[in-house]
Amino acid sequence: MRVWIVGASSGIGSALADALREQGALVAVSARGADTLRGDLVLPLDVRDGAALKHAAQQVAAAFGGLDLLVYCAGTYRPQRATAFDLEQALNHDEINYRGALRTLDAVLPLLLRQRSGHLVLVSSVAGWRGLPQALAYGPTKAALISLAETLYVDLRPQGIGVSVVNPGFVQTPLTAQNRFRMPALMQPAQAAQCILRGLRRRDFDIHFPRRFTLWLRLLRVLPYRLYFAVVGRIPEV
Repeated sequence: MRVWIVGASSGIGSALADALREQGALVAVSARGADTLRGDLVLPLDVRDGAALKHAAQQVAAAFGGLDLLVYCAGTYRPQRATAFDLEQALNHDEINYRGALRTLDAVLPLLLRQRSGHLVLVSSVAGWRGLPQALAYGPTKAALISLAETLYVDLRPQGIGVSVVNPGFVQTPLTAQNRFRMPALMQPAQAAQCILRGLRRRDFDIHFPRRFTLWLRLLRVLPYRLYFAVVGRIPEV
């Protein structure tokens, strides 16, 4: 299997790269910093640079002879509430979490469409399911990724290209280390990587974990607004 993981310097992306290499996959890895990247092909880049992403995609295709799996795992997170709105931070979340994914698609879709094969994975979050406290900048970008993945699935399935969206709960990463509240069902990155691999083996579209946490959050998705706001309003300020 020929894989390219964008956002592989730490956390889920790094653990997934290690797990795939252990299974014999050829793995290209990208992120802004090269020092912590581990892969068969190391391509440092910034997802805000569309030209760099296109060049990297060409390098992956040339080195591996094609691409079977693209994982977009790049992301940023800063807690934010409307009472302390920070426009610069909100726009930065959009640039990395969402627009970076669009630039990556622009780089790889021509290759996958020519192949008429491959699989796209967008790493979103349960924070994209409904509005949550502290997620003013982060949550909307993850909701956009979920919608993007749904539309990609509809458009690309007839072309022989698979699509999955990954919605993790809390995973121990440098980003979640900022949280000052207790994170229920906290997982390690290696555990998250194994959950993703299991979902990919099943060809699941919606890969979410840990189930003991995410299944409860799924209930919030179907609650009418009156009940939803009553439940979320009970979450304490942190």
